[in-house]
Order: sequence, then structure tokens, then C-alpha cells
Amino acid sequence: MKRKVLALMLAAVMSLALLAGCGGDNKGGGSGDEGGSPSAAGGSVYWLNFKPESDEVLQNVAKLYKEKTGVDVKVVTAAAGTYNQQLNAEMDKSNPPTMFVIGNQAGVKDWADYALDLTGTAIANELNTDAYNLYDESGKLVSIGYCYECYGIIVNPDLVEKAGHSMDEIKNFDGLKAVVEDIHANAATLGFDAFTSCDMDGSSSWRFTGHMANLEYYYEQEGKAWTECPATITGKYMENFKNLYDLCINNSLTDPKDLATGGHDASQEFKDGKAAFQVQGSWEFEGMKDSVPNATMIPYYCGVAGEEKAGLNCGTENCWAINAKASPENQQATMDFMVWCVTDPEASRMLVDTFGVMPYKNAAESTNALLADANEYSNNGCYVMNWATNFQPNVDDYRAALVSALNQYNADQSDANWELVRTAFVDGWATQYQAANG
Repeated sequence: MKRKVLALMLAAVMSLALLAGCGGDNKGGGSGDEGGSPSAAGGSVYWLNFKPESDEVLQNVAKLYKEKTGVDVKVVTAAAGTYNQQLNAEMDKSNPPTMFVIGNQAGVKDWADYALDLTGTAIANELNTDAYNLYDESGKLVSIGYCYECYGIIVNPDLVEKAGHSMDEIKNFDGLKAVVEDIHANAATLGFDAFTSCDMDGSSSWRFTGHMANLEYYYEQEGKAWTECPATITGKYMENFKNLYDLCINNSLTDPKDLATGGHDASQEFKDGKAAFQVQGSWEFEGMKDSVPNATMIPYYCGVAGEEKAGLNCGTENCWAINAKASPENQQATMDFMVWCVTDPEASRMLVDTFGVMPYKNAAESTNALLADANEYSNNGCYVMNWATNFQPNVDDYRAALVSALNQYNADQSDANWELVRTAFVDGWATQYQAANG
């Protein structure tokens, strides 16, 4: 507690100093190609990196910045699974990180006192969405996303066209339903079906009990994102979940009655051209890009009003923060470096190639086509469906109960069996919340 109180005092003093150094009207300063703003003179950057797989690229980016600006950038990469421990250790040193990761609400509670408020700063102004921003209870912008993953419905547009349709027809649930049902009805003639298999075994069920379930949670938030796990949910959008779920299992390569035991490789089915649609995420791109080079991703269209402006389900735990305990010079140097990372063509190309995508207006285009789709939705003003599913309480038990209910429904799609799904989905949330929280 003493450390956090001291941090708050230091943050206040240094924030005032930073404002004075910036003329009081630009919290972030600029980022010049020839060395950054004058206020960065004498400052340096220390980036405690969260992503071990990107270390080599980040070292090269730091070297490039030094060559272009003369400003020192030190990148230290925490070993996988050790970031929190290393962050605690580094923050107690005389020269702590100036740039670090606060990636979730638990991190906000632990580190908000050490984070400069990024509201209105130069780096915040470069974002193309605020969907990945993390705030503390006072409304301070603690950290901002620098890369993310996404999931939704992956589509092979070549097969859609072969079936006599176009992607322009799919802008909402009605359009998706019409195309999907027509493909399924003519599968024997076409030589492919609409959806890949929707197995309920452990290797596949998470696509529905975790990912697709997110559409209900997202819309139930009613525009106000959860910051902690709610004790109960209402299931207000269960009918929308049912719309899409039914469409998937009833227009698929595999009969719903055969989903419980699994054994079907949906990813391979999609790569082999056996189906035009697959419920999956951006991590599939590398494995499918050679066999389905034109693959694209569409949102979870489910019949919600206004869903024509829906984007993909996107989330991250990769969020930048600037150390409020750092000197004003180092804070400014860090701000300048961040802005350069997302605006300089060479630097942002290097970073996007390792991160997949960066949610900034002037960053390089993603080489992962599915992440590029997510970015395009954001650039077109579509809303991002945040990963509310991450709040599922006692997640393994909650999903296991949902799988059991869905298997009963898959075997017999009666109203009574759907009520079992609803009970597992909604009442099960409250039950598992109590189990997890007492």
C-alpha cells in the first residue's frame, strides 16, 4: 500500500512536469522522424516485453530507432509465464521499465497506480478503436492494446461463388441463413456443404461453449463492457445464440446426432474444400493460407438489430502502459517511441509481421488476412465484439455442463431440450459463480 501511495504522489508530480514540458496542451507530444520532440531530449526507453516469440524482432526495432533518432531503447523479454514475477522485480529497481504490459482487469488493480493516464495522448490518438483499452475505477486510461486475436466465422468465398452466391449477400443473419441453407440443400450436387463439423468433444466444443457463447454475453452487456465477472446473467440473447447454433449444426457435413463423440477434423475439412464455412479464429490462417488463400472472416450474425455494423470477436492481453514513476524525459521518450512504432512504415511492418495486427490507423496492413478483416471492420466503423466469454465462472465445470445439455439437444432438438441448454447457460453461470466465489 505504501508503494502505491508513493507511486500516486510521484505520478501526479511527474504528470504535471510532463504537461509543462509539452506546453500543457498535448499530453503525448509528437514523434519526429529525426529524433522525436525536443521534450524527449535526454530520455530513453525501457520496454519489458510480454511476448517471447517476438524478442528478436523487437531487438531489431529498438536498434532501428536508435539509428534513426539517437534515442536508446532497451528491450528485456520475460520468459513465457513469468511476466508478472519479472515485472514486480523490475519495478523495484532504480531504473524500472518505462513501457510495460497491463493486460487485464486483474493487472489494472495491481498496477494502475504505476500507469500514466493515456487519455488524449499522441499514442491514444493513433488508435482505430478503443475496444482494447483498459481503465481503472476512476476512468483513467491505464493501458491500450497493441495487438489482438479474433474469431468468428471463416468463409471460403470461392465456394460461396461456386454455389451461385456472393459475399455481398451476407451482411446479417437473414443473408447468412439464405446462403447457408441453399448450399446445404444442394450439397450433393455441389460437392461441398455449408458448415464444417461442429463436434462436441474436447477438441472442438470450445468453439461453441466458449467462442460462440460470447455473442450472448457481448450483447447482454448492452454496450457497457463488464470489468469483472457478474454474479448472474439474464440470457436475454439466448434466442440469438440459438439462431446461429442451429444454423451451424443443421447445415453441416455431420448430422447433429453424431456430434457428441467427435472424431471429425473441422480444420482439415475446410482446407480440403468440403465446406464453405467454419467457426474458428485468426490463428487458423497460417495453416490454411495455402489451401484456401482467399479465406475471409465474418461476424457472428445472429439476428440482433443493427448487426450490419457488427465486427469480429476480438481480444487481447497485450496492452501497453507507460510508467508513471519514470522521469518526465523517459515518459516522453517512451511516448515518442510508441507513436513511431505504429506510424513508421518500416517499424510498423516489422511489428505487424510478428504481432499479426496492430489496431492503429497508420500501422502497416496485416499479413494475416483474417486479422486484416478485423481491422477493416474497425476502420469501417463496425463495433468490436469484446471477449466477454473470458469471464465465464469456474470455466471448466461451466462448459462441461453446457456441452452435456447441447448433446441432449443435438440428439433431439425439442423445446424441452433447448430449455436444458438455457438452464446450463444461464442458471449454470450463477451456480458456478457461487462455487468459485463462495
